[in-house]
Amino acid sequence: MSAVTRTLITGGLVVTAAEEMLADVLIENGTVVALALPGRQQWAAERVFDATGKYVVPGGVDAHTHMELPFGATVASDTFETGTRAAAWGGTTTIVDFAVQPKGASLRSGLDAWHAKADGRCAIDYGLHMIMSDVNESTLREMPGLIGEGVTSFKLFMAYPGVFYSDDGQILRAMQQASETGALIMMHAENGPAIDVLVEQALARGERDPRYHGEVRKALLEAEATHRAIQLARVAGSPLYVVHVSAREALAELAAARDLGLPVFGETCPQYLFLSTDNLAEPDFEGAKYVCSTPLRPKDHQAALWRGLRTDDLQVVSTDHCPFCFKGQKELGRGDFSKIPNGLPGVENRMDLLHQAVVDGHLTRRRWIDIACAAPARMFGLYPRKGTLAPGADADVVIYDPDATHTLSAATHHMNVDYSAYEGRTVTGRVETVLSRGEVVLDRGHYLGRPGHGTFLPRSTCQYL
Repeated sequence: MSAVTRTLITGGLVVTAAEEMLADVLIENGTVVALALPGRQQWAAERVFDATGKYVVPGGVDAHTHMELPFGATVASDTFETGTRAAAWGGTTTIVDFAVQPKGASLRSGLDAWHAKADGRCAIDYGLHMIMSDVNESTLREMPGLIGEGVTSFKLFMAYPGVFYSDDGQILRAMQQASETGALIMMHAENGPAIDVLVEQALARGERDPRYHGEVRKALLEAEATHRAIQLARVAGSPLYVVHVSAREALAELAAARDLGLPVFGETCPQYLFLSTDNLAEPDFEGAKYVCSTPLRPKDHQAALWRGLRTDDLQVVSTDHCPFCFKGQKELGRGDFSKIPNGLPGVENRMDLLHQAVVDGHLTRRRWIDIACAAPARMFGLYPRKGTLAPGADADVVIYDPDATHTLSAATHHMNVDYSAYEGRTVTGRVETVLSRGEVVLDRGHYLGRPGHGTFLPRSTCQYL
């Protein structure tokens, strides 16, 4: 059988960040080549999908995942193979994962290690950010070379002393280098040294259950670190992207900076929009399933985050997908919340949860596609190849049934983890068909993808600047 070179998707409502229109979509050799009003063009194609009554949307871009991430004595349970397969099931066709610089080693060694993990194993396309855990003269000199290879974003941590932590001087130096080279600094904004004091004091009082993880990682310490990161970026003349914003006080710092016209951007995640400290407080150590950093906040923070997404004070929703099984991994922290591996599974659920937000009236359809597809592609130098449906874009296309309902559950998800953070939650909207560069990865409940189809994406610099 000869390879399919032309695919036609007919009759669907094409939804991008910019517009909605009933249109037919013609795909040739892995690229979108044309859109036209239904029936206006008599296009011939070897493969035809009827999307009548469905949405036709760009594949999702999840710009924050951690496949195979080491954490303490364990490693995140999704590999690049299992994690990208699960992403495809959820309508995400591009991830940007984080390569980690080992303490005392070069950026190059960390990047090479992540290329080795991912190469030939991914079902969908992928890029890489670089975590800088040891900022020094040598690693600063490495940054331009990595940018030349398409690794254009560098993550720093104001948390986790002794592991990833950078002090203000190191942060400023990295930001100055970013300002000169066009790189984007990504920041985990929590005051780590102060949090460590509160952890020590809580444990000394015998406060050891998972709920204390949220209580010691205070919203004010997220806000303080966010404010400090913004001021350091101003001094350096550097853009700043704050990851996993969870607290309304931290969001207020971002909003104030953006009101001044500063190049400051923010990301939140579905867990902060749909989960809360009520989950962390679940009995019998069940709360450990919800331990992540920044932590879940009380429910009354959610309204501010939704408002921030509507007003564009938050531009992106990523997952921070970092799964650890409850049995054998989260259980490492029984009796000491500080030893619970930090992270939640979610790469498969993001597009559906955000569509539920459309159903619930939090977002418009176009804003759904903006925060899940277009904005992350622009932010990290992938647009318009990714994140939209237009002539010349990669044919990363999702046919989405807006009326189908299904229940999120570990029994039916495809992530390599033994629980769902959204167990039992029924959502309206479901992926029907997924194409990655024109190749069918998923169709009506049948997985057709393969390891190695996904390729590494060298990225340009941030397109918001």
